Amino acid sequence: MKKKNNRVAEKILDLSVQPRASRNEILGYRDKLLRVRVTAAPTEGEANRLCREVLAEALEVPPSRVEIIGGGRARRKRVRVEGVDASRWEIMAKKWERG
Repeated sequence: MKKKNNRVAEKILDLSVQPRASRNEILGYRDKLLRVRVTAAPTEGEANRLCREVLAEALEVPPSRVEIIGGGRARRKRVRVEGVDASRWEIMAKKWERG
C-alpha cells in the first residue's frame, strides 16, 4: 500500500531573529513574529545560515527547503519553508503559540 503524501507544499513565516544569543532556540510567537535566537554573529551570512538550520531541524526538513525570501540583512525576516509533514506543522504551531 502506498503511503499518502501528507506534506504542506509551502509556508511563509515572519521571523524576528536575535544573533549572538547564548544558545540556538525558537521561542515562539510574539506580535505575529516567530522569535528565533542563534549563536552566530550577523556577519558573512552566518546568522542567516544558522537560522535556516534551526528552523529545518525543528520542522524535520533539510536546510535546503528553508529559504530566506526577505530581510536577509535585517532582524525581521520572511522565510519560505517547503515540504513539511502536515502533522509536524500542527505540532510545532501549537508549541510555538504557547512559546
